Amino acid sequence: MPKQVLIQLDCDPQPSTFDALVAVDAGADVLLRHGGVTPENVVPLVHGAMFTRGGADLTSTAIFVGGTDVAAAEAVADRVRRTFFGPVRVGVMVDPSGANTTASAAVVAAARHVPLGVGAASACRALVLGGTGPVGQRVARLLAGKGAFVTIASRSIERARQVLAAVAARVPGARLEAIESHGGLPPGSALATALGTADIVVAAGAAGVTLLDAAGRGAAGSARVIIDLNAVPPAGIEGIAATDKARADGAAVLYGALGVGGTKMKIHRAAIGRLFSANDAFLDAEELLVIGENL
Repeated sequence: MPKQVLIQLDCDPQPSTFDALVAVDAGADVLLRHGGVTPENVVPLVHGAMFTRGGADLTSTAIFVGGTDVAAAEAVADRVRRTFFGPVRVGVMVDPSGANTTASAAVVAAARHVPLGVGAASACRALVLGGTGPVGQRVARLLAGKGAFVTIASRSIERARQVLAAVAARVPGARLEAIESHGGLPPGSALATALGTADIVVAAGAAGVTLLDAAGRGAAGSARVIIDLNAVPPAGIEGIAATDKARADGAAVLYGALGVGGTKMKIHRAAIGRLFSANDAFLDAEELLVIGENL
């Protein structure tokens, strides 16, 4: 068998060293790193992956699409997909900013305590704070795909509605609402209602921004799982430490970013290995969630 070669296509000028190190630790024999990748310049790189090897040897070549600009990376991934034809293709993993693996790990953590799955989750309500960011969008999408009723909260109601429309387009039959999270927690507000009825609360905002203070956390009286994906002080949800992992807090369990991070890393490594098992693998958020569920 030829060596396993992973081609790292990064939309940033300098390819991510984090993604490179995970690829090496996951067992890639050779890592080819390319920065500044765009939909306009990616096709020759993909052709090189497609045509250098043939037949069964195509499973020994794979592509990883990353970068800090999630929209740009998704555009590159779409162009990669459209460059393939017939059986002439290689495995692809899409994980810009670690958004897909992080969101998958958060949903895996929530599912340890709240039944998820179409039917099982029909009564489950989830609130995603910072729901318009890269990770928040994917958490909302994955939870909606599991049948939960998902509230997407953002300081901008316009952006929240845009994400709602995008998730609805990807998840037929999704049960969603968009609310504005700016302005505190006056009684009867949309945010107060969402907090009071949520079974799952996930904070996925920007690093170092507190989205929910102690009073807000106390308002989540029905929550069984509260997850803060912000690892940079101050906490995204006051009172949750980055290292918390299923820490009991009344009726709820708490997870911090590092408490979820172990599962994220396992998903990332397992996904790299999966790329070399089938040349038609295309691992986006939903496929990465399945890997996490089967760990």
